Amino acid sequence: MAAASKGPRNLITDVAGLRVGNAQDDHIKTGTTVLVGDKPFTASVHVMGGAPGTKETDLLAPDKTVEQVDALVLSGGSAFGLDACSGVMDGLRAMGRGFQIGAMHIPIVPGAIIFDLINGGAKDWGENPYRALGREALESASAQFETGTAGAGTGATAAMQKGGLGSGSMVLPDGTTVGALVAVNALGSVTTPGDKHFWAAPFEMDAEFGGMGPDTNTGHVTPEPSRKEQAMMLQTTQGANTTIAIIATDAPLTKTQCHRLAVTAHDGMARAIVPSHTPLDGDLVFGVATGDDTPVDQIKFREIAAAGAVCLSRAIARGVYDATAAPGDLIPTYRAMNGLR
Repeated sequence: MAAASKGPRNLITDVAGLRVGNAQDDHIKTGTTVLVGDKPFTASVHVMGGAPGTKETDLLAPDKTVEQVDALVLSGGSAFGLDACSGVMDGLRAMGRGFQIGAMHIPIVPGAIIFDLINGGAKDWGENPYRALGREALESASAQFETGTAGAGTGATAAMQKGGLGSGSMVLPDGTTVGALVAVNALGSVTTPGDKHFWAAPFEMDAEFGGMGPDTNTGHVTPEPSRKEQAMMLQTTQGANTTIAIIATDAPLTKTQCHRLAVTAHDGMARAIVPSHTPLDGDLVFGVATGDDTPVDQIKFREIAAAGAVCLSRAIARGVYDATAAPGDLIPTYRAMNGLR
């Protein structure tokens, strides 16, 4: 039986019909990422963290009427960042996109945010910058995009090193493509004690995040003291964390299957971040499908969902591995800590 492989770009945009755009402000140390389809796509969501920040996610529940959306937004900025969705709506409306009621077009743009307000960047804006960042990200959307310190990952941090925007893809033996997009800003660590090995190492494909392999030490239970919290001078009770992700496939999933895809993908988050889904994270996953044929059966869906979890583990590690240093950073990058360029 043929094995699964990476997609040609190893990005979520290997799923046909999807594009991603990034916009960022390096002075503020923040940014926004938009996933947009060539046409509306089926979507749902599942939240596992105890402190989420979202917009229009209620309508993605399997029992709600709306089946498809025009775009999804991942943004920095905490509650301020939700305004990025408005900028994306403005841009889509100008393109004539959106749910039509009479002469009106209403773009459906759910979104989620991470907390990056204490990361060394200037937060002295006079006007909320995220609406403009959202529209800029939409207008830059393409099949190729930057990962690491880009878009929603610009100001992200994990427990032990700088976070970032990650992505990855997988082509199953029958040709079905699955992809992940994630902004890693976790309370937990993506590396085992010692900062060299990724928790996601068993799922790595072709040394995509350094090829260091799994940690040969065992018995890891208690995480090391968080550099992130020390740098921010915060206690865990204050919370400044969240990992938000999108799992997409070109298979023709129903909205209910998209919800289950998101649920299963949380396994991939838990494999890559320790601890994850804490009361102080806003961890969530959107599930997306672009196919419009007869929905897949449960046996095929099981394979797609398992691939989604693996893609998310890999994307989380890639987001941290690809992060680059910038003036004012509070904690170092993975590459700097391990002597890599």
